[in-house]
Amino acid sequence: MILLNHIINFSDVIDMDLIDRRLLSALQKDAKTTIQTLAEIAAISTASVQRRLKSLRKAKVIKKEVAVLDPKKLGLGITAVIGIELERDRVDQIDAFKRKAREDSQVMHFYCVAGDCDFIMVVMAQDMEHYEAFTRRFFLADKNVRKYRTSIVVSTEKTTMELPIL
Repeated sequence: MILLNHIINFSDVIDMDLIDRRLLSALQKDAKTTIQTLAEIAAISTASVQRRLKSLRKAKVIKKEVAVLDPKKLGLGITAVIGIELERDRVDQIDAFKRKAREDSQVMHFYCVAGDCDFIMVVMAQDMEHYEAFTRRFFLADKNVRKYRTSIVVSTEKTTMELPIL
């Protein structure tokens, strides 16, 4: 198992007031919310909203603003949650595996975890045939993968990137 060496450094946590949190909460729901609407939500001027958003972006609190797409409408019918265990704990092999996962477009989420496995990833595929091709390419061709265990999502009950900030 890979040992965890990542702990939250609380000196990195940004001090935000309720107004910042209101702005962020509104933007999480809809990144296209107008400055005017944000000003009304936070009860501040539009100039203040613009200054605060600029500061939040500069501090990387707002990492990026993206469109959320419907995977089924794009022909992605399979969501797989996979636990992966590696053979070796050599840093170079772990880093190579992490790099491969970060660069693969089918990997939606990728976590280094403590517990029964080393990593958890969420993968999207068109169908089972495409998922099987992914596993051959990603896991079976990698000599450092000891085992992987897949759970196929039957139904999605909730998916969000909204953080609980209020």
